[in-house]
Amino acid sequence: MNGETDVTGSDGPSNSSEWPSSGRALTVSVLVTLVVTAASHLLPDDYANLAVATIFLGATWWLVLRRDTASVRAFGMSLGGWFESEPLERRRAVRALFGALAWMTALGILVFPVFILAFGKVWAPTRTFVWHLPRDWFDRLAGQVLVVALPEEAFFRGYLQSALDARWRSRFRLFDADMGPGWLVSSAIFAVGHVMTVPDPARLAVFFPALVFGWLRTRTGGIGAGIAFHAACNLLSTMLAHGYGLSRH
Repeated sequence: MNGETDVTGSDGPSNSSEWPSSGRALTVSVLVTLVVTAASHLLPDDYANLAVATIFLGATWWLVLRRDTASVRAFGMSLGGWFESEPLERRRAVRALFGALAWMTALGILVFPVFILAFGKVWAPTRTFVWHLPRDWFDRLAGQVLVVALPEEAFFRGYLQSALDARWRSRFRLFDADMGPGWLVSSAIFAVGHVMTVPDPARLAVFFPALVFGWLRTRTGGIGAGIAFHAACNLLSTMLAHGYGLSRH
């Protein structure tokens, strides 16, 4: 299974461009995180999420997506050709979509049963879960994919992890993927950013699913599988919180 079988490799974004230095990539990530934090605190809730998504995608477009196809592929952002300048090939796009969904399903089968049991014991030990499908389930699905998972995966796993691992060449093997230090650093920055937007130490726990998203970036060569699994994780968390009466939305 591979959601991005057309990735060109990691020698560089293109023949005429160089990977950003690790210092530049880290500086950019800090600046973007600060801007996102400010937007999340200063804007009304109805606009904050969309603003955050726009900032992440805008930064990713400026850093990667406005470049040539070789750069987009090297950063793992092809998404079956959707983010490339060449005409979209339908078979390739469909193959990438089903590859990402296959990875999401496989990991979900492994991880979600344990997560469901742990969620109830930790967050709602005295509550009873009541299942019902929200009326706005399609809006929630679209929001998690397009407003949350896509922008975050594009910036943290597509840009930041790729840039850091291109400069920090040390590698270790993990479940058939050659992981680098950028995997850990980008996951840590991702977690810190979540705490900065919503000051709750419990949000540091997103470091662990971020490790899975980052592993998917390396294992599949792209961010498609990470987007699918990221959105699925968020939807499951929302469903559990709603079913246990921990959330009004």
